[in-house]
Amino acid sequence: MANIESVTLDVADPTAAHRFCTAAFGLDTQVRLRASEAPTTGFRGFVLALTVSQPATVDRLVEAALEAGATSLKPAAKSLWGYGGVVQAPDGTVWKVATSAKKNTGPATRQIDEIVLLLGVADVAASKRFYVEHGLTVGKSFGRVYVEFAAGASPVKLALYRRRALAKDVGLTPDGTGSHRLVIGGGAGPLTDPDGFTWEAASPAPATAAESAPAPAPAP
Repeated sequence: MANIESVTLDVADPTAAHRFCTAAFGLDTQVRLRASEAPTTGFRGFVLALTVSQPATVDRLVEAALEAGATSLKPAAKSLWGYGGVVQAPDGTVWKVATSAKKNTGPATRQIDEIVLLLGVADVAASKRFYVEHGLTVGKSFGRVYVEFAAGASPVKLALYRRRALAKDVGLTPDGTGSHRLVIGGGAGPLTDPDGFTWEAASPAPATAAESAPAPAPAP
């Protein structure tokens, strides 16, 4: 089964971005970083979602992200599905921290239960077919609205959402130009999907999350 082995963010300053990831979310090698000045404006078409166990943990991680320099896009709040908040890192990456629980069951922690890469796509059904043809297995599917692929032993789960709906969910407009500033590593690569998201063949994790090699600039 093909799945995600790594997610690489293209950032102007890998050292600063790594400092943010560790200070805000305690992430080190789970998300890789490499230097890139690829032009990009507006919504980049993807969101990194962190699933946690309870609202207190959401609050703790969102607060840590803001203290580390993030901008609030949506303050943490209750919703029909649970509790969550959205921030934008100094490098421009959008992070969503959420839980399906509506009540706390213990003290706040910094434990992240799951990392989900949400891709905003033009046609969920078409992108679903594309990924199934390239070896991914569907875990959950809600018609043309949302698709989640089985993660297996992968550290990151992949999900598809309509681009406009995803942008609205995180408090942004769907408009954006230039690079996604994202490269996905995994068994399905190398390939470029219908929305311009680039996959590369999986490679061993680096010693740290910060890498210096320049990256290609796929268009959203």
